[in-house]
Amino acid sequence: MSTPAPDSAPFDPHAFPADLVAAQRQAAELYAALHAHQETLPWSREPHPGWPDETERGRERPGRPASPGWTDEQAAEFDRLLAELRAAAAAVQGHPWWERCEQEGIKGADMVAARQALKHAEGAVPLAREDVATAA
Repeated sequence: MSTPAPDSAPFDPHAFPADLVAAQRQAAELYAALHAHQETLPWSREPHPGWPDETERGRERPGRPASPGWTDEQAAEFDRLLAELRAAAAAVQGHPWWERCEQEGIKGADMVAARQALKHAEGAVPLAREDVATAA
C-alpha cells in the first residue's frame, strides 16, 4: 500500500522570486540616488528671478530667491536617473509574479499587501533602519 502524497504547501504571495527582489532593490537605490541628486539642485530647472515674501490678509506666502537654473550636466543626470527609475519601477510593476499571484487567487487588499511587503522584503531595501542604528 502506498502512502498518499503530502498536500502541497499553499501558495505564498510573499515568497518573492529573486529577480523581483533585485528589481525592487534597484528601484529603491535609484529613488534614493535621484532624491540625493535633487537635494543638490537649484529649486528651478530654468533660470528664474524668484519672488519676494508676501503677506495678504494675514496669510504669509514665502518667497523664493533667484535661481540660476540647472547646468546641462545636472539636467542630464536628473533625466538619466529619472528614466532609469521609471524603467525599474515598470520592471517591478509588470513582473510575471503579480500575474501568478492573480492566477492563484490573490486579489484586492491581499494583492496590495503583497506589493507593499515587497518593499520591505529581505534584500529589496538598500539600507535597513537596523543598519543605521548599528552603524551609528
